[in-house]
Amino acid sequence: MAKTATKTKAKPKASNAKNVAVKKSASKKKQSAAPVKKKVIAKKTVSKKSSSVKKKQFSAFDMKGFDKKTIMSWYKMQHLGRRLDEKAALYLKMAKGWSYHAPCAGHDGIQIALGQIFRQNKDFLFPYYRDLMTSLAAGITIEEIILNGLSKDGDVAGGGRHMSNHFAKPSIGIQNVSSCTGNHSLHAAGLARAVKKFKGDEVVYYSGGDSACSEGYFYEAVNGASREKLPVVFVIQNNKFGISVPLHEQTANLVVSDNFVGFKHLKIINCDGRDVFDSYRALKEARDYALSGAGPVFLHADCDRIGSHSNSDNHELYRQPEEIQEMKDRDPLPAFRQAILAKKIATEKELLAIEEENKQAIFAAADIAEVAPEPVGSSYLDFLMPEDAATYDNRSEYNFVNDPNAQQYTFREGINIAMKQEFQKNPHTYLWGQDVASVNKQGIFNVPKGMLDEFGNERIFNAPIAEDYIVGTANGFTRYRDDIRVVIEGAEFADYFWPAMEQLIECSHDYWRTRGQFSPNITIRLASGGYIQGGLYHSQNLDALLAAIPGIRVVCPAFADDAIGLMRNSIRSRGVTMFLEPKFLYNYRPSSTSLPDDDFIVPFGKARIRMQGNDVTLISYGNAIHMAMKAAEELQAEHGISCEVIDLRSLKPWDRNTVFQSVRKTNRVVIAHEHYLSGGIGGEISASITTELFSILDAPVGRVASKDVPVGFAKPLEAAILLNIADIKNEILKTVNY
Repeated sequence: MAKTATKTKAKPKASNAKNVAVKKSASKKKQSAAPVKKKVIAKKTVSKKSSSVKKKQFSAFDMKGFDKKTIMSWYKMQHLGRRLDEKAALYLKMAKGWSYHAPCAGHDGIQIALGQIFRQNKDFLFPYYRDLMTSLAAGITIEEIILNGLSKDGDVAGGGRHMSNHFAKPSIGIQNVSSCTGNHSLHAAGLARAVKKFKGDEVVYYSGGDSACSEGYFYEAVNGASREKLPVVFVIQNNKFGISVPLHEQTANLVVSDNFVGFKHLKIINCDGRDVFDSYRALKEARDYALSGAGPVFLHADCDRIGSHSNSDNHELYRQPEEIQEMKDRDPLPAFRQAILAKKIATEKELLAIEEENKQAIFAAADIAEVAPEPVGSSYLDFLMPEDAATYDNRSEYNFVNDPNAQQYTFREGINIAMKQEFQKNPHTYLWGQDVASVNKQGIFNVPKGMLDEFGNERIFNAPIAEDYIVGTANGFTRYRDDIRVVIEGAEFADYFWPAMEQLIECSHDYWRTRGQFSPNITIRLASGGYIQGGLYHSQNLDALLAAIPGIRVVCPAFADDAIGLMRNSIRSRGVTMFLEPKFLYNYRPSSTSLPDDDFIVPFGKARIRMQGNDVTLISYGNAIHMAMKAAEELQAEHGISCEVIDLRSLKPWDRNTVFQSVRKTNRVVIAHEHYLSGGIGGEISASITTELFSILDAPVGRVASKDVPVGFAKPLEAAILLNIADIKNEILKTVNY
């Protein structure tokens, strides 16, 4: 392709940033950031900002070092991308599709260069919704671009399951990313971590806009990547607007890269994103730095957004006509064309031939894509979850029988044993989180105790106190190879998991959105629940909230054997499993059992009958199952009431068969759980029972739970708020005596 590009010159900085290589491509001077002036037009306040790059003359393109073949191929690609972009807008006007379209005009240089620096089937590219030209240059065909825009079944990104203009082709390394701006920065950092762990020579490229840099998780990604010196290049296409919000309302530094000069090991490069040659030189320097192992790169490309943000936006409402005209005057496509002619690289006739060829290629691809089949509506259930390692059946050996004469292992020890066994079986398993690898501490509850000693700091390591980063990098890490399994402590207490919910949602529909092309294979451990006098932020349950999310599993064992069986299944299975650990049970003797055989595994969605009974079905799980069993024992002794106690173990999916069979036998039901009553899992189970078995019920379904208030810290408050044995007994008596 191109000869070795000339090296970039250092960008002078007023501050002393010893550890940051701040550089700029040689083909242009430093971008100026002119002050913003406010001007009132038609009683509306409009932000006016002078362009950060003066109007580029066609002669400013420095093509030195690039041969004619490369130059002409890049022009052909740029012209093709722009015509495709215009075709997308035309489809919108014709109401044929492309219901979401974000034009790429003005980002031409950086997008062509990024697509060209990317190595198919080698590197990893995370484009964003404006990256049509990037995707085309990286290897997505014209037909595939149109299939995506028209949301056809043949869309290689995911068969129309994701928004149009979200281009992907996982088969060659172009990742399917979210509409949640910037969140793929965490995935890029996680994938780069895997590249480094596995000693690969790939580069991970993140592409995003300037405004997404304001997101907290983007800073988390840059912070983590710089600390770990990961081979990731963050490409920022700065067009000065976040929809209608001007850049000066996002950040004080209009050259966004200036916000990141303090990050150690982070190389900063600024270039002109309109100019493909300047952009390619900058990206080549970025790639070489990332491959050297020195750290990540922040590549800042100054661009124009010549059009509106998207088809649902009208930029004339917040941009002045003069500003829009200035951008059009420096449009990269005609500038590139004029430069080719001026430098006598090609003739007008040659360019017209290329342009006609592009036109016919788009027509031909459109003819195929427009008549391609639509997705079948009934296929929405396909690829919701990958298959479990242990499938559901009625084998009795799933119900381990404790040997009271054998050594008893606590609930905490059971989780620890299962993780160690799985890490021994699969060398591509990893564990990270907060405090999990701190010399002799190893977990605030000592659950991963000894794992650092046995498996080393390469596989067991601490993470920053950044829950979104912990989950997001796990998502990215598992993209490297399908046999990787990651176990993370999503937060030290379930109450602190909220910052990671954005990434959990992302994980929940990755498999569905890609139509099975990618599955984040992650077990997320959370210490949850009360009865430890933890109060706010240390006693909360998230079970019902998590179980309401499609695309993930939620399990909550309450005995050591089930903890072992479910942890084995969670780690071995593809997909995301939320592994809830009632921390009160960690060292609670009644939850201890003897050690199951090595082949013992508990399927997802398989409950266990803890006590046989005939009068009422008592359904519970977690901390509450121990109270339920105690309440059943006391009611049998005091009133002769026979309770059939069911331990759900798995909350999503939950075992309808076992529950319904029991209800058909007893005709009465009580559901007890620690989570709030309102919105709790009991409501879902109750509704299902009422819908399916209403005619055989002899009483309304009873529900009992903790109060609908935060858990107080003082012992009397906690005792009054949380579920207790007396509450369960009273609800059973009411149901039986109905």
